[in-house]
Amino acid sequence: MVTMMRRRSRRRAAAQRPPALGAAALNYAALGWPVCPGVHPSRGLDGTPEPGRACSCDRVGCPAPGAHPVSPTWQMQATVDSETIRQWWETRPEANVILVTGRVFDVLDVPALVGATALASMTADDVPTGPVAVQGTERMLFFVATRGAPADEDEWWSCGLDSSPDMFSQTEALRWHCRDSYVLAPPSRDGTGQDVRWVRQPAGQPLPDALRLLEFLVDACEEEGS
Repeated sequence: MVTMMRRRSRRRAAAQRPPALGAAALNYAALGWPVCPGVHPSRGLDGTPEPGRACSCDRVGCPAPGAHPVSPTWQMQATVDSETIRQWWETRPEANVILVTGRVFDVLDVPALVGATALASMTADDVPTGPVAVQGTERMLFFVATRGAPADEDEWWSCGLDSSPDMFSQTEALRWHCRDSYVLAPPSRDGTGQDVRWVRQPAGQPLPDALRLLEFLVDACEEEGS
């Protein structure tokens, strides 16, 4: 009986233990992907979510609970330095992992159903997709090679987490995270309880061209009526 109770206690402890967020951040840095610490879902002393407090930033009405950087200077803070990253997560072991876009990679962010449709079409056409992640049941993230900062500023835009490019009004569900933006990375979990996980893991291979994948994503948006 005592042994069984101990096993149950260990299982409960394992279930409540934060995921290896710091280890994940170090793995991303090893790929050359800049990271910075993010906020996390607010929890009480018993480890359960606190009603009305979905984000550790304590901001009333936080628009992105559990899904934004800790510091407002995140663009200057983001790094691939392993020692800095290690110190961050030793101090904040529950911190979610933020990946900064527009430097090494961009992210094409679409509704999960649209992403699944596009992914099936890419697979059927033998088109390399690169890393793909999903956030809960709502969004799918396609990691692509960044286009950096073109000489013609009219060619490009900055895309926040809550915005979409005007030129894609017919596919307004599509978001392109490039300069001045970021995404929540696996194995983070946002304030609504949705986790971020890989569908196709980063494999150290060259990232795909954004415009090639965009063709499939726009077609899928139109097909799904997004």
